[in-house]
Amino acid sequence: MRVWVFFVLCLAGKALAAPQQEALPEEEEVIEDVTTESLQETVGTNPVQVEVGEFDETANEEEEEEEPSDNPCLNHHCKHGKVCEVDENNAPICVCQDPSTCPETMGEFEKVCGTDNKTYESSCHFFATKCTLEGTKKGHKLHLDYIGPCKYIAPCLDNEISEFPLRMRDWLKNVLVSLFQRDQDNNLLNEKQKMRVKKIHENEKRLEAGEHSVELLARDFEKNYKMYIFPVHWQFGQLDQHPIDGYLSHTELSPLRAPLIPMEHCTTRFFEECDTDSDNYIALEEWAKCFGIKDEDVDKNMIV
Repeated sequence: MRVWVFFVLCLAGKALAAPQQEALPEEEEVIEDVTTESLQETVGTNPVQVEVGEFDETANEEEEEEEPSDNPCLNHHCKHGKVCEVDENNAPICVCQDPSTCPETMGEFEKVCGTDNKTYESSCHFFATKCTLEGTKKGHKLHLDYIGPCKYIAPCLDNEISEFPLRMRDWLKNVLVSLFQRDQDNNLLNEKQKMRVKKIHENEKRLEAGEHSVELLARDFEKNYKMYIFPVHWQFGQLDQHPIDGYLSHTELSPLRAPLIPMEHCTTRFFEECDTDSDNYIALEEWAKCFGIKDEDVDKNMIV
């Protein structure tokens, strides 16, 4: 998953970048005490926003230490937004982190936008704030929406939604080729995956990475359809982690969705429409269909 998130951040800007929307003025970027009703009217609100979980939200809140230690907190782990402290009995407990204790941020790229339309200095500041709101209605509704400062994100129009899978398919192919080229015994791909990607990498008909028109991407998908089947399956397998059950939840989509939203304003609508049966989960068959993969080419063995 770390590899996946790394390439989402590093390659999305080049292969998936859509025209950027103008950022909000600073005074509108941060909104205090925003209510659900007022968000509907706020200029900076993402109009295609949905409630999703945060990264690693399914991680255990606490894990008991495995070996004795002078520091009870040494092997005692807390979920995002909490830190370990020792109680009066010298036992480790997880408590909400004070946002002011978060590491100093280095730049704009560390900021994140919450579903309250508020820009947080970093994910640490966001999770610490969310922790202090646990048990409240506001805390229940607060999630990490996307990476970067809050800004206006235009709705995805009907004539734009069809372009999203074209760029995504090409990007996924390029991500896999990059992993294959950089692997060199780093275990970025398993042996079966390497064999599949090697065929793509060595194919002389492969469209090289670059900023291509949607017309060219559409023609390439039609002519070299088989080259795109595995990348679509691979992405599904990378996201299907908590738990591995053949379905993608909103939480599992978050590591992909959060970095892409600021660059691809059709991201949320695309994922919503992939869920054709509206059960809040995207099955492999639904995922593949969204990317134009034929029913007969859907193979669960490809995501292992």
